[in-house]
Amino acid sequence: MTQALFGAASDVGRVRELNEDCVLAQPPVFVVADGMGGHAAGEVAADLAMQRFAALAGRVDLKPEDVLDAVADANAAILARSSEHSETAGMGTTLSGVCLGVVGGSPHWFVFNVGDSRVYRFADGVLRQITVDHSEVEELRAAGRITAEEALVHPLRNVVTRSLGMDPPPVPDIWVLPVGDGDRFLICSDGLPLEVSAVEIVEVLSRAAPPQTTAEMLVRMAVDAGGRDNVSVVVVETPRSEVVPDADVSTAPRQGLSGGQR
Repeated sequence: MTQALFGAASDVGRVRELNEDCVLAQPPVFVVADGMGGHAAGEVAADLAMQRFAALAGRVDLKPEDVLDAVADANAAILARSSEHSETAGMGTTLSGVCLGVVGGSPHWFVFNVGDSRVYRFADGVLRQITVDHSEVEELRAAGRITAEEALVHPLRNVVTRSLGMDPPPVPDIWVLPVGDGDRFLICSDGLPLEVSAVEIVEVLSRAAPPQTTAEMLVRMAVDAGGRDNVSVVVVETPRSEVVPDADVSTAPRQGLSGGQR
């Protein structure tokens, strides 16, 4: 099974009193959750989500179905806790991540998200956002009503259209990608792109420093630039010698196992 190198870092930032982000970096599962709800409720929701994904750690046979099941279980756990404890009513969390699994007998990445935490892929010097933000400003940007620059300061920038803790359950987006030569993924809460530009992120990733060093550097940059939100980063990469030839399987992005292509 392909082995991934990884690093993770998180910081409360300079404005918030509580870090409601949670990170999980336990091969083959790498996830960032950004809790919502305040008064520790967001932290609870993010932690509940991480507990469901931690159960996948150590697996060598993950399938896309396992990821989707974990998302559904996390959503159910958050709703159950909210029902049992009134002080956490309305809590929720975003969830974005990368899992290394097997499709057609060969290693594949499963990239998934609910909300506006992001997964980027860095390859050949190019940074590409794989996930699509489930947010009001992304819908406005996609419709051409605002620019990407305006989205960063828009008053609705913190309003997500999908999150865990919703009833009916949110539909996660999932992409199944063959493992590439020297893949490098960046998973982050929205506190990173709020403070650090794509150009700056590319400059850091281009240094090819160890994943832990890279994660800590990006978090420090976000805090130094203002730290207006919690910021969390997970960096995952595959050594070039670990890549296995891809099998002849469909890896088109999908919203679910029975969903259509994006």
